[in-house]
Amino acid sequence: MRWPVTLYLFCLLTLMSGCTSAPKGIAPVEGFELSRYLGTWHEVARLDHGFERGLSRVSAEYRLRSDGGVSVTNRGFDAQSQTWKTAEGKAYFVESPDIGHLKVSFFGPFYGAYVIYRLDEDYNYAFVTSYNRDYLWLLARTPEVDESVRLAFITQAQNLGFDTQALIWAQ
Repeated sequence: MRWPVTLYLFCLLTLMSGCTSAPKGIAPVEGFELSRYLGTWHEVARLDHGFERGLSRVSAEYRLRSDGGVSVTNRGFDAQSQTWKTAEGKAYFVESPDIGHLKVSFFGPFYGAYVIYRLDEDYNYAFVTSYNRDYLWLLARTPEVDESVRLAFITQAQNLGFDTQALIWAQ
């Protein structure tokens, strides 16, 4: 059976848009201020996934783009090859600029969700997920956070259904 082009495009667009929504039961922060979020963030913890596998000292830098979006530069050290790996991307708000829910792309027209579901009032740390519970990050302005932040991250992540036993902590 041959699919009509319009049906194929509809299915492709549906699949692509499904990757930008927040996981059920997880709400992005409100009152978000992009200007305060811009700059460098260090990865303190994450769930493993292919595009960061084997990397340490991971950081992300967010800068304002001329089109109102966000330029994203992820960087991490690959101990096996003894080189730094860098990925350049772009992000845009899914709903409105005061909601911590963006869609990010590192690969052409394909976007994934970037959902900030907890954010320190001073923008010192953030809990971030994607479109499902396979993705989770604890980001901070410094490579280390207080034990109270670590415990809050683990507790909230467990309550939201993330596999906290599989977390990879920065060294």
